[in-house]
Amino acid sequence: MDARQKMKETAVAIPTRRNQLFRTKSVEQSIRDTDEPGAKLRKDLTAWDLAIFGVAVVIGAGIFTLTARTAGNVAGPSVSLAFVFAAIACGLTALCYAEFASTVPVAGSAYTFSYATFGELAAWIIGWDLILEFALAAAVVAKGWSQYLGDLVGSGPAVLHIGGVDFDWGAVLLIAALTVLLATGTKLSSRVSAVAVAIKIGVILLVIVVGLTFFDSSNLSPYIPPSEAGAEAEGVRQSLFSFLTGAGNSTFGWYGLLAAASLVFFAFIGFDVVATAAEETKNPQRDVPRGILGSLVIVTVLYVAVSLVLTGMVPYTDLAGNDATLATAFALHGADWAKNIISVGALAGLTTVVMVMLLGQTRVLFAMSRDGLTPHVLARTGKKGTPVRITVIVGVACALLAGFVEFGTLEEMVNIGTLFAFVLVSIGVLVLRRTRPDLPRGFRVPFVPVLPILAVLACLWLMLNLSVETWLRFVVWMVIGLVVYFAYGRQHSLLGKASSEQG
Repeated sequence: MDARQKMKETAVAIPTRRNQLFRTKSVEQSIRDTDEPGAKLRKDLTAWDLAIFGVAVVIGAGIFTLTARTAGNVAGPSVSLAFVFAAIACGLTALCYAEFASTVPVAGSAYTFSYATFGELAAWIIGWDLILEFALAAAVVAKGWSQYLGDLVGSGPAVLHIGGVDFDWGAVLLIAALTVLLATGTKLSSRVSAVAVAIKIGVILLVIVVGLTFFDSSNLSPYIPPSEAGAEAEGVRQSLFSFLTGAGNSTFGWYGLLAAASLVFFAFIGFDVVATAAEETKNPQRDVPRGILGSLVIVTVLYVAVSLVLTGMVPYTDLAGNDATLATAFALHGADWAKNIISVGALAGLTTVVMVMLLGQTRVLFAMSRDGLTPHVLARTGKKGTPVRITVIVGVACALLAGFVEFGTLEEMVNIGTLFAFVLVSIGVLVLRRTRPDLPRGFRVPFVPVLPILAVLACLWLMLNLSVETWLRFVVWMVIGLVVYFAYGRQHSLLGKASSEQG
């Protein structure tokens, strides 16, 4: 089916909207588009595959580093409770994703959901946001993988110095290999991911078991240490909340516990990528909710277990500073061998994170191309049922970013982009319940509207804890996105052309 024929069929299915910026794409049309010849994704995945993808992308190197630093600098032993709080906030959003993905089992995740509820402009904005989120995340994590590789083989960073430019060949090598893997087939990618997930979970379980031999319950007291005043944050580096209220930073105590929940929340980021694979799932109404919620339960149990063992091994004060990791706790007990074991787990963890982020990026861009908001010619699949063109383009772009760019505080852009998507999806559940109550839903969020509203509030609170600098960069990226939309996307939108012919 060519673009013009598809455009005419779409015109029958969509209601006329006076304001083109808020024209919505019907759920039925989104589902019909998944059967377009030449742009059809292969349905190979099961609930187990999706759960593996979820665990693969959520558990990275953060479990080996973030846990120790947060315990030593912010929350003390109560970091385990912070993970529980963060998991609850994340779970609220996961419920909303599960309902949407089971109702609209189409590639694109929050982009597709927004198109069906808020309209084309909002869909473009969230799609543009997800492009940034996934690309930055893949590149940043690939650079972390390269660093762990250098540490493990004892050769230092996998970086070449060419003239005045540093080239991170380790990160580029990883992205190139994963790009080929994803282009070959999603099912094969899932199998490779399963092996890597098994390795990192094995390392985590080993850390827990060995760590228990050094466990001393007295290290958990006081579980919530007394509050301490922290340094005043200044300028654009302080959180937006501090900027608006004029409050300084503080550590430990109940405020430190809540701040820690904001920090460790980002260890859960990535589960939403599971929703981008809904179109490639054999039984999406049943399996996507199971995959999303199942992976979240698994990672929460592992995070809480590791944080409890860690803070029981050594006093939290021994973990203060920016260099503390799980290996630090073992080194204090003379178990220096743990550093290499943890590095292996981190390499496996980061490998799967990069792979699933690349998968999410390609599926969002594929969905946008199928709608004409980005070049429609990219919405083509190869013999294996994968979007080879887009996969190669995304792989090259991320490799260039990882190879030549030093990110610094740009990493926080991943966080704000993810939370923005979470807010729209949570609100979207309420909108679609009101506008399309007739749609069959494989999963329904309980206690609507209370739980979606709580999810929105939790995400907004976490966004307030991000720096002013991050907010400013986010606004700039959104402005660039609006320019691109009005210069290209709006004119080439298949939905817009169908509306014009219908009118």
